Parts: sequence; C-alpha cells; structure tokens
Amino acid sequence: MTDRHLIVGAGPVGRHTAQLLAARGSEVVVATRSGTDTGIAGVTHVALDAADPVALAAAADGASVLYNCANPGDYTSWETVWPPLATSLLHAAESSGAVYAITGNLYPYGPVEGPMREDMPDAATDHKGVLRARMWADALALHDAGRIRTVEVRGSDYVGTGVGDNGHVTRQLPGMLAGKRAWVLGRKDVPHTFTDVLDVARLLIAAAEDATAHGRTWNVPSNPAITQEQALTDVMAALGRPAPKVSQIPRPVLGAMARVIPLMREINELSYQWTRPYVLDDSAAREHFVMEPTPWDEVCRRTAAQ
Repeated sequence: MTDRHLIVGAGPVGRHTAQLLAARGSEVVVATRSGTDTGIAGVTHVALDAADPVALAAAADGASVLYNCANPGDYTSWETVWPPLATSLLHAAESSGAVYAITGNLYPYGPVEGPMREDMPDAATDHKGVLRARMWADALALHDAGRIRTVEVRGSDYVGTGVGDNGHVTRQLPGMLAGKRAWVLGRKDVPHTFTDVLDVARLLIAAAEDATAHGRTWNVPSNPAITQEQALTDVMAALGRPAPKVSQIPRPVLGAMARVIPLMREINELSYQWTRPYVLDDSAAREHFVMEPTPWDEVCRRTAAQ
C-alpha cells in the first residue's frame, strides 16, 4: 500500500490533517481551487476544481487515501456547490481505489433528545442536514456495494487553531479583546459540545487507515459539553483576560434578521443547536481508537492563539 494522501480543502481540518501526515513522513498533496499554500514543509499543493471529476480522478490516481476536508465558503450556496463536488469525490475514490475519508458534521442527526450517538438515524429536516445526510448515504451505498471504502468522522462546533470567523467561539475573539460584549445564538447557559479541529484530523487519519472502522460514522472525541458563556470565559482566561460579558441574541431578533439576510436564514434553520443541550457521545471512538480529546486547557490556548 502506498503512503500517498490527497487532501481536498485547506481549511483548518485540511491543514491539520496535512501537518500530521507530513510530520510522520507521508507524501501529502493538498488540492484547492486556488492552489493555496499551507506553508507546511514537505506538502505539495495543486490548483484544481475538485468538482471536475476528470481532474480530481487524475490527482487521486495512486493515492492511498482521499480526504474530503472541503468546506464551501459561502454558507448559502451548499445546495449548488456540494452535489457536484460530492459526486466528483465519489468518482475519484472509485476510480483510484483510495479510501474515502469524509469530514462530516452533526447536521444529519437533526434535533435529538439526549446525546448524539452514531447509531441514531440521520433524521434532519433542515435542508443542510438533509444534504449532508444524503452525501453520507450515497458514500455508504457505494461502500456496501463493494465499489469504494469509506468512513466519516463527525465533530461538533470547531475550536482550536485556525478556525477564525468560521467558529462560534473564535469569531467573538476580536470583539471580546476590545472589551466588547459577546452576543451568542440561542442560550448561553445550556451545555454544548465543542470539538478541537486537531482531534478531527487525528480521528480522520486513524479511521481512514483502520479497515475495521470503515463503513460507518464516528463521533470525534471531544471534551465534556459546557455552556457558550463558559467556553468564551475559558478562552479569555487562556489569554489572561477577565470573563467577558455575554448576552443572547433574542429569538425574535434572529427571526427578523433571517427574513432579510440570507446567511441569517441559514443559521436560523439550525438554531435548535443552541437553544437546548447539544451534546456529543464520543464513547465509541474513544474505545475503538483508544483516543482521548486534547485537554480543554490546551484547546483554549490553541483557540486563543488565532
């Protein structure tokens, strides 16, 4: 088996995956539309449109693992961007024989009662959750038919290095550092799981290389759920700063914004994630991979160092 890895996407998960693989001496290629240079020593960067099945299949030829670390930048364009990209990735996995390792999320579960486990059905009703559930179902169908080998890892809202404006915690950092009040979606006082992007990358690599892990989803080992207010307080404490003032965006205000701002409309559909406990059960991955999450105090330091 070769030790060549093709990573599609140079966001925080893609970068961490590339860094971990390069550090152990693997051959790593990162593919993005613009050919973004991650700055990681030993990593090759190529510019290609991953939604082009011919171009992606050529890039994947000879790869042992194809990683889907893509994250379309425009949150309002998923219905347009994801289907051709997902189809192209499946084609590349089948034509190359590479293991197809998918960076998923928790949207497919939809609103649930109690902690989210991998044996729960993908029962989302919002269009983003339905889309992500369909992507996994399509990959699993090809796996079950013996046409590809695939696995998906699912983490909760990202914290850690390089998350930036894409994270509910990290997008608050500039304002908090300027002494401003933090405004959070939903409630600030209910437990919510946060997942370090480093741990996503760690599990993605481990799951891809473990044949007994294929054909299913795995929830990323994450620290115990805490409130949004506590998460913001802990990250500020990592910088030696006092606890911020934290307020909730009133639900009627969010609803009004959703009527006129497309991005807020998308966020409002997923607001259930922030109005009641949103907790990940990661016990299966912890046991199977003997993997623990990065300690929370270290996560906070990594998150603060954006």
